[in-house]
Amino acid sequence: GQTYESILRFSMRTKPLVILGGLVLVAVAGWIFVQLPEELVPTEDRGTAFGIVLAPEGSTLEYTDRYMRMIEGQLLPLPERRGLFTATGLGFGGPGRVTNGFVFLNLKDRADRERSQQEIVGQMFPRLLGIPGVLAFLVNPPSLGGNFSSSQVEYVLQADSYEELGQATAIMMAKAGELGYLINLDTDLRLNKPELEIQIDRERASGLGVSVTDIGTTLESYLGGRVVGNFKRGTKQYDVIAQMRPAGRSTPDIIDQIFLRGAGGLVQLANVVTVTETVAPKELNHFNRIRSATITANLAPGVGIAQALDDLDAIWKSDLPSAVKRDLGGQSREYRDSKGTLYFMFILALIFIFLVLSAQFESFVDPMTILLSVPLAVFGALLSLWIFDQTLNIFSRIGLIMLIGLVTKNAILIVEFANQLRARGKEITEAVVEAASIRLRPILMTSFSTVFGILPIAIGFGAGAESRRPLGIVVVGGVLFSTFLTLMLVPVVYSLLARFTKAKRAGTDESELAEDALPAESA
Repeated sequence: GQTYESILRFSMRTKPLVILGGLVLVAVAGWIFVQLPEELVPTEDRGTAFGIVLAPEGSTLEYTDRYMRMIEGQLLPLPERRGLFTATGLGFGGPGRVTNGFVFLNLKDRADRERSQQEIVGQMFPRLLGIPGVLAFLVNPPSLGGNFSSSQVEYVLQADSYEELGQATAIMMAKAGELGYLINLDTDLRLNKPELEIQIDRERASGLGVSVTDIGTTLESYLGGRVVGNFKRGTKQYDVIAQMRPAGRSTPDIIDQIFLRGAGGLVQLANVVTVTETVAPKELNHFNRIRSATITANLAPGVGIAQALDDLDAIWKSDLPSAVKRDLGGQSREYRDSKGTLYFMFILALIFIFLVLSAQFESFVDPMTILLSVPLAVFGALLSLWIFDQTLNIFSRIGLIMLIGLVTKNAILIVEFANQLRARGKEITEAVVEAASIRLRPILMTSFSTVFGILPIAIGFGAGAESRRPLGIVVVGGVLFSTFLTLMLVPVVYSLLARFTKAKRAGTDESELAEDALPAESA
């Protein structure tokens, strides 16, 4: 206590240096805040990995399934594997595509394996990506804000036409690929699906006595399949579908072998139509009822989602036409929405505590002195996140809001007792030095009890530790740093601002102050 009092008296004589040191800490906190990577939530070890396999457009079921067997051969020997499920053409909420495959890798409990889920995915990602013939990769399932097939980055482009959208998507994909940290960059607007465009020569068809309806019905029956009747077997009814065998309709040459009945006899279909091989969009997607293309990607280790979205926004502003709009989906949308909400809650908590303290102390100056401990706690929290290689996410931001209530009690103890001593006639500097010295023990006891209570969360072992650890590190680091910094800086600021306040204890009147002062005067 005497050592602390000596240090405190020295700081009173060097007030400008102490204040300057506090401002430097606030500036350093701002720099660390800008440097910290940001994400929605940390990736948790849930004992599950999800794989996606994309075969070239126009591939058959047999082609995709053959590569699925190769991927199974890569995953089955894993010692951490508990189960493996693969599927081809599996649709989530809609029809499946034979060019898509899905992999669900179930791992043993965390206590029964040496490697984490993230390490296993990191090892298998390049091995699956190196399989020629398909695009295959293994990813960690999202902890929040998306389903198994969602990616960390979901950037949506919107335009009035798909032609304009295709050009904008091509530019965005090329520029985004140059960033270097977007993994498995992809888009749902693919203009590479093989398509046969059939144009009918209406004049020739009319001259041969063939109607457009007959041409359409024939193509539907032979190539697409048409229900022409039904039959019953037992208690079930089955459709009768007219269609060519798959081997007979596998090439465009089949058009030459189809005939129609015309006015003068059979007419070869190739005589009245022209077949052109083109490409078309795989699917036409909409986002909020507007034609859209979604660009998806995962992030390389150490890269935050904030950096990715900011870089994509910069590309959108500088390289795309003004008619192309942008939006966010999935985890990216959740991140932007939650970020703004939590910052608003942080400011609202500061205002609420300021108003409560103003009512308690009947002053606007004392609450400002007390709330000075908040930026000191934020500095400690951000520095702790930076040291332990953590990110700014939902849980760490919640920890910052918690700090507002946890760290202000230290300054309240000093300011409230200093006001009492001033009310008994002590000079400002002597009152705050004595108050800080006497309150040193309860401040340290309450602060260290808080730290040791939160420490197991900050260490973070067991299931879900990845999400709890940032919150614990923020609270532990913020409380520790603010405790020691508050003991030095708050008394100095109080000695500067207390001259603008009356020496009246909160919750007392003038007669009570006079009675309290009598024993002190007689002593």
